[in-house]
Amino acid sequence: MSTEFPDPAWTATVVGHHRLRNDLAVIRLIGDFVPFEAGGSVQVEVPQHPGVRRRLSPALPPSLDGKLEFHVRTVPGGWCSSSIVADTKPGDQWRINAPHGVFAVDPDAVELVMIAGGTGLAPMRAQILDLARRETPPRTYLFVGGRSPRDLYANDMLFLLAGELPWLSVIPVIENPDDPAVRDEWHEQTRSDIGFGPAEMLHGTLADVAAAHGPFTKHQVLVCGSPAMVRTTVDRLIESGTPATNIIAEGA
Repeated sequence: MSTEFPDPAWTATVVGHHRLRNDLAVIRLIGDFVPFEAGGSVQVEVPQHPGVRRRLSPALPPSLDGKLEFHVRTVPGGWCSSSIVADTKPGDQWRINAPHGVFAVDPDAVELVMIAGGTGLAPMRAQILDLARRETPPRTYLFVGGRSPRDLYANDMLFLLAGELPWLSVIPVIENPDDPAVRDEWHEQTRSDIGFGPAEMLHGTLADVAAAHGPFTKHQVLVCGSPAMVRTTVDRLIESGTPATNIIAEGA
């Protein structure tokens, strides 16, 4: 089977590799303009694994100056994702192609609910920044979840973003109020005093907490995270009265 990318393809250079957790990194690149849609995904090929393609969602909307950002988490047993998190370095050349639209916000939407588990936050963040360009963005509620506070890797960024955008509400959700006993040195090195405190975090699964705030009968609902999280969340939303036609979901 051919490992070549179909045309067209674009090139971008890594300019930042920020390890935020033992299993997670934020990678920033600059290169060719890639014509994807905010909330969509692209295929990438990294120099550590020539010919191997992985689909990732940019965390920034399309940028004419070629800026890209990806949030990559190690998948258990995933040798490619592990290598991207651990071995990426500035100067690496990434090849990018096959833009694919996923989360398109209805231009007439008045209220929007986003539910993001883990790095499922990336396409939601791209959409939020894209919506900020609108004259009248929809009222937007972002539920972002993790097993413990340590999983909320973008806590500081989301706190600042919610403060800057009056139409955005961020609801952090954790299943356990205590972080695991095993220290994560990357977390300790990047810990910030800015962010949502323990009292501002709702406890429970992302599926249960989001569904409890529904039903979302007049909202467009976007769900992104692990396949299991997405399936459970969509089921809970529908059980609590949110119409299935209101939901767009994608497993990250």
